[in-house]
Amino acid sequence: MQDEQNLVHRAQQGDKEAFAQLYENHFDKIYRYVALRIGNKTEAEDVTQQAFLNALRSISSFKWKGTPFSAWLFRIAHNLVVDYLRKGKKQTTTPLDESLVDSDSNPQREAEYRLDIEQLVSATKQLTAAQREVISLRFAGELSVAEVAKVMGKSQGAVKALQHSAIVALRKVLSGV
Repeated sequence: MQDEQNLVHRAQQGDKEAFAQLYENHFDKIYRYVALRIGNKTEAEDVTQQAFLNALRSISSFKWKGTPFSAWLFRIAHNLVVDYLRKGKKQTTTPLDESLVDSDSNPQREAEYRLDIEQLVSATKQLTAAQREVISLRFAGELSVAEVAKVMGKSQGAVKALQHSAIVALRKVLSGV
C-alpha cells in the first residue's frame, strides 16, 4: 500500500513513469471487469483505455480516504461502462484472434474453454444490473468485498447478499434448472 501511495503521489506530481507503473499494476483487472460487463473485446479495450485517460487527467484530484487507489479506478471504469451501456451500443462479436491460440495447445480444450466463457457471459446477462456489477468486480476485477462496497457505494452486507444471490442465479442458469 505504501508503494502505491508513493506511486500515486509521484504521478500527481507529473511523473509519467509512476503513472505508467500504476497502469501496469491495474490494467488487467480493470480490463477484465470492463470486458465482462460489456461483452465485447474491442469495445472493452477502448473503454479501459478511456478509464486510464480519465484517471490521468484527474489524478491530481485523487485523495487518500482509506480506500485503495484501485477502487477509484474501478469507479471511473464503472461510470464509463454505465455510459456505454446507457448509449445502447450494440454488442458485436469479435473474430477469434488466432494468435492467442498456442501452437502447442489442445484445440478441443481451447474450444471448450471459449464455450464455457460464452455460456458464463450469456448467463450473467440474466442477472440484475447490481448482481452483474458485484460479480464483475469480485471475480473479474478481483476486488475484496470491502473494496466492492466502496466502489458501489453499498454496505459490505449488501455486497455479500448480492454476490450470494448472483451465484445462486448463475448456478440455476448454468445447470439448466
